[in-house]
Amino acid sequence: MAASPLESAWEGLITHFTEFQLASIGTFLLHETVFFLSGFPSLLLERLGLFSKYKIQKKSNTPDYQNRCVLRLVLYHVCVNLPLMVLSYRTFKFMGLRSTLPLPHWTVVVSQVLFFFVLEDFIFYWGHRALHTKWLYQHVHSVHHEYATPFGLTSEYAHPAEILFLGFATVAGPALTGPHLLTLWVWMVLRVLETVEAHSGYHFPCSPSNFLPLYGGAEFHDYHHRVLYTKSGNYSSTFIYMDWLFGTDKDYRKAKSLEEKEGKHL
Repeated sequence: MAASPLESAWEGLITHFTEFQLASIGTFLLHETVFFLSGFPSLLLERLGLFSKYKIQKKSNTPDYQNRCVLRLVLYHVCVNLPLMVLSYRTFKFMGLRSTLPLPHWTVVVSQVLFFFVLEDFIFYWGHRALHTKWLYQHVHSVHHEYATPFGLTSEYAHPAEILFLGFATVAGPALTGPHLLTLWVWMVLRVLETVEAHSGYHFPCSPSNFLPLYGGAEFHDYHHRVLYTKSGNYSSTFIYMDWLFGTDKDYRKAKSLEEKEGKHL
């Protein structure tokens, strides 16, 4: 049977690059490409004042404040993310990571990625909630909340300690299952797109939260950024069920209900 285009492209990758190069440098470059390409649009929309009727908050960040975010992100990614990806290769390899052909069946990829999302959301919720205790917020998490009006790229703007702390939630699933590198890349791309959308600051008619059950999205997470840290709630990363189960979305629900009653945006 002839190889599929994806298998042929993958064979070219593993022929010209080592598994270490693909799993570390390749993963880093893929992450940076997806993150900045998906994150820049909301920055530009805010700066140019476009689609303002879909903007969740009416205030905007200054260009200088946006530039500061971008410069620090590049620094964090090169000095924190890249070394982590290089150093973690041996651990993932030990847990079963592979890059060889044949590629995993699509059902395996989908089931593993769904598991990663559910596990990540559970771990992230408790880690994020812990970061909103007084000491951790003051010394660590307040960096991320410097941007009370988020835009896509602020999704990864955080204290290095938080990158390590909450990054565990992202890698826990792959570390446990030892997936194919392709599955790891699919997971990373979807997770980046999700967190960028949640921090975009815009709620469009085509926003995923309008048609994906239990998905939080930008409106849900934007509330978390614009209220006092002791009352923010909405700690989940992707879904909303953890906040619903533990009652940490009550203030958000009350605000939404009042907004619908009075017919105005709060």
